[in-house]
Amino acid sequence: MFEKLQRAFWKALTPDLVAETVIPEPAPDARLAPAVLNALGGAVNLKEQQRVALTRIRVQLYDPALVDETALKAAGITAVMVLAGGVVHLIPGQ
Repeated sequence: MFEKLQRAFWKALTPDLVAETVIPEPAPDARLAPAVLNALGGAVNLKEQQRVALTRIRVQLYDPALVDETALKAAGITAVMVLAGGVVHLIPGQ
C-alpha cells in the first residue's frame, strides 16, 4: 500500500516522468516456499496469506489440523502459533 501511495505522490508531482505500470498480484501460493506450503496442508488448504511484519507471516487455513509443525521447522520456520479460526502465524528463521 505504501508503494502505491508513493507512486501516486510522485506521479502527481511529475506526471510525465512516472510511467503507468501494472504490477500483477502473485498467486496466493507463490509467496510461500514449497516446503512450507506442503507443511501447511498444501495449496488447497490455504485460504489467505499476509505478511504482517518483516518477521511474521499470517496464514488462514481451511483445516488447521493439517499443519505439520515438525515439517515447518525443517523448512526454516522458527516458531508456529496456531490461533482460533484457522489462523496460523509463522515466524521464519534468519
